Amino acid sequence: MAHAVVIGAGPAGLMAAEQLAAAGHDVLVAEAKPSVARKFLMAGKSGLNLTKDEPFAALMPNYGGAADWLRPMVAEFDADAVQDWARGLGQELFTGSTGRVFPTVMKASPLLRAWLRRLDEAGVQIRTRWRWLGWDGDALRFDTSEVPQVIKPDATVLALGGASWARLGSDGQWAQMLAEKGVSLAPFEPANSALSVAWSPHMQPHFGKALKSVRWMAGGLHSRGEATISATGLEGGGLYSLTPALRRGADLNVDLVPDLGAKALQARFEAKSAKTTLSQWLKKALKLPPQKIALFHEMSKHAGAPQGREAASLKHLPILGAQLRPMDEAISTAGGIRRDAMDNHLMLTTKPGVFCAGEMLDWEAPTGGYLLTACLATGRWAGRGAVQWLAR
Repeated sequence: MAHAVVIGAGPAGLMAAEQLAAAGHDVLVAEAKPSVARKFLMAGKSGLNLTKDEPFAALMPNYGGAADWLRPMVAEFDADAVQDWARGLGQELFTGSTGRVFPTVMKASPLLRAWLRRLDEAGVQIRTRWRWLGWDGDALRFDTSEVPQVIKPDATVLALGGASWARLGSDGQWAQMLAEKGVSLAPFEPANSALSVAWSPHMQPHFGKALKSVRWMAGGLHSRGEATISATGLEGGGLYSLTPALRRGADLNVDLVPDLGAKALQARFEAKSAKTTLSQWLKKALKLPPQKIALFHEMSKHAGAPQGREAASLKHLPILGAQLRPMDEAISTAGGIRRDAMDNHLMLTTKPGVFCAGEMLDWEAPTGGYLLTACLATGRWAGRGAVQWLAR
């Protein structure tokens, strides 16, 4: 049978390798780092969110402008399929109150070990410390821990990740090599990013505290998720889905009392005793925790909210000076290989026999299982595309 090389041993690459091996092909997986799936393992340290258990029609809008071309790929490996795949690797799963699906053990390592065993049994060879250097004609060049390697495969799958968390392997250095081959690329941008905020010293006691029961708003997007006050700014799932709007320069605002209507809130404020300070009212009448009160004072002071408009500010508090953190700190990236650079099987039109998958592609999605679902789905699709290419 034909020989295939998969470059990148994250979820997309391993899924592509599995498809090729299942079709009977010899498969070599080349990984630049000393061990495989480092970003996958890091994501699983706080509980591996595999997918979102929701209807397909609700799942797809989370992929924004890429939803149309990702649709057939995710349709063949949707949330139900991801769960069946994980159970097939011996993992018990549970679904949280928000629909997020996790392994019961709340870690990625048991699933990865089971997956690597299955790939080994299928004959997949994995080589670590193999850094891809590009092409020499139709051959692939690698820098390894021993001697340089040159391999001329019958099919190649690239699954090299995006451009965040470079220390875990996704450094985006492949972009220049593909650009030199005429591959159309969209610039990398942060996705699912934390924010920098220049706090005053008064916020220091609240570092590490969570802002719960809030509604975040930016550029027409909104989210009811929580965020944490950090020494550098704000971070958390409640903010990540707003990254596309924040990249465009939209202002960030927060509703600190989303379950209380504006009129009811104003009525409560007007009923406040003249002897009651604003801080006392926020604490006793609204029962806001200290971190919410501190954020309100921090931002309303700088915004110069007029007296008597405090209730309105609680519903639409501007987070002044909020900026996206550096791209390498982002959970994922937007940008990468444009859809029009590939055919319907995710094969590069300028490099026949070379397929691409995962975060290399120009798409983004919020955290919550959407990222991993599409990485697995595109890896499967590219692997199956390579199988069809080899069978031509």
